[in-house]
Amino acid sequence: MRKLIGFLILLLASPVVHAGAQIYEPLSASVRASLYKAVSDSVPRHSSFSSPTEERNWLTEMSRRMEKRMPDQSRRLDFLKSVHYEASRAGLDPQLVLGLIQVESGFKKYAVSSAGARGYMQVMPFWVKLIGSKENNLFHIRTNLRFGCTILRHYLDIEKGDLYRALGRYNGSLGRPEYPTLVVGAWRNHWAYNTPNTRFSSQDDKRPAS
Repeated sequence: MRKLIGFLILLLASPVVHAGAQIYEPLSASVRASLYKAVSDSVPRHSSFSSPTEERNWLTEMSRRMEKRMPDQSRRLDFLKSVHYEASRAGLDPQLVLGLIQVESGFKKYAVSSAGARGYMQVMPFWVKLIGSKENNLFHIRTNLRFGCTILRHYLDIEKGDLYRALGRYNGSLGRPEYPTLVVGAWRNHWAYNTPNTRFSSQDDKRPAS
């Protein structure tokens, strides 16, 4: 019995949430302006797919994989379309973003980490003050995805395409391999999807130096 109690205590004390806590770093005026423009651009939404066939095939496959995580079909399809649009807009692989969301929030819209990160992509509130406006609600699906994808793109640019270091920055764990490995593993094992004429740079999948 003592061993069982000890095991349960250890299990409860173990870190089971990998929600991020992006660390505040001063930004130059030009970078702030660029990121502000990226998150506030209100150009009417257009399709992020190259063709209706690509859209149908991608949504059908991703919807099948997500069915148990998000049973409501209407909500699921809206979520997937939003992920594809915001990821593509930021020059990110939508499947990578799905992997990140799986690790960060487990697809929970109202997830809040111990550090205060919010929503699907676990965005820290200081980003709203830094590059957003008081109207931005990080629990709103499009707002959360817009901020999350913009921030990850920013970190990728800082790290010159090194995905592992960019993910470390995103999670506030730069230099530690656990979180990037989890996200890339989720991406490749659960969400990988090959499409012809991919528009996403291979530079965004650099492995850490050995």
